[in-house]
Amino acid sequence: MDHVEYVYTEGMDESEIDDRLRAGQHGVVALADGGEAYAVPLSYHYDGGRLLLRVSDDGDAEKVRFLERTERATFVRYEGTTDDSWSVHVRGPIRPWDGDADDATLNEWFPPFRLFDESVEDTAMTVYELAMESVVGRRTVGE
Repeated sequence: MDHVEYVYTEGMDESEIDDRLRAGQHGVVALADGGEAYAVPLSYHYDGGRLLLRVSDDGDAEKVRFLERTERATFVRYEGTTDDSWSVHVRGPIRPWDGDADDATLNEWFPPFRLFDESVEDTAMTVYELAMESVVGRRTVGE
C-alpha cells in the first residue's frame, strides 16, 4: 500500500450515532433471501429508540418479497466525499411495525413518497421496524 491513498477512520460514540440518525431521512436497507441479496433506498424515521422504514407495495414489489424472507437486515445511512466520510450501520430483525399512526403523523415522520411507475391508488404503504440489535458508526479521523 505504499502508493495507495487512504484516510484513517474511527468509531463514533452513541451520541454521534444518535445525531446522525436523527438528522437523516434516507438510507439503504440490505435484505437477503437465501443466497440472493437485494438493497433498496428507503425513507426512515428514527426517534432515539426505534428505526422505522416506510415501504410501498403495488402488489408486485420485489422489496416486499425480500422483506418477508429476510431474517436480519442491515440499514446504512452514510455520507462521503473524497477525504471525509461517515456511516452508521444498523442490523437486526425486520418486521412490519405493530404500532399505529395516522396519516398526519406519518407525513411528519417521513418525507414525501416517491412513486416510480405506480399509481397512488394501487400502492399500499407499510411501516417496518428494524430491531436495533447492532448499531455501529464510523467516521473519518479529524472530521
